[in-house]
Amino acid sequence: MDLAVFQELTEQITLECFFMTDSQQEEKVIQLIDLHHFIECYDSTIKVFDYIQHSINIIEDNGIKKGIFFCDLKYTAPLDLYACEAFKKQHSIKELWFVFVEEDSVSDCSRHIEFIHQNSIEIFYDKIFLFNFFQSIIKEIK
Repeated sequence: MDLAVFQELTEQITLECFFMTDSQQEEKVIQLIDLHHFIECYDSTIKVFDYIQHSINIIEDNGIKKGIFFCDLKYTAPLDLYACEAFKKQHSIKELWFVFVEEDSVSDCSRHIEFIHQNSIEIFYDKIFLFNFFQSIIKEIK
């Protein structure tokens, strides 16, 4: 993503999310950065539909509407998985993807696997990924 596009999208967040606190707007910008970098690394043909109104980003991948939720285990708030299922139905999403975002290299996925089982992630999400942001590496866990 080039700087001009990034600035345009962050301005859009500032305008459309005027009701959010500064820290909530900052989280949205981080979500936007994660989303666009994930798309660059995974498949640049993916189209983004919505990332502003929800914590789940709505995309189109090969003509299929999907949702992507990014999770950083360092900062994750409690998950409301039933709300995710309702969101999926409400927005006619065919698949939900759960993406762990890591800044450091991860050789052992045991804490991610434990988090998946403790929170029943595999029940609600169709695909689960581990995304090393700085190394631009995506590993599919499920």
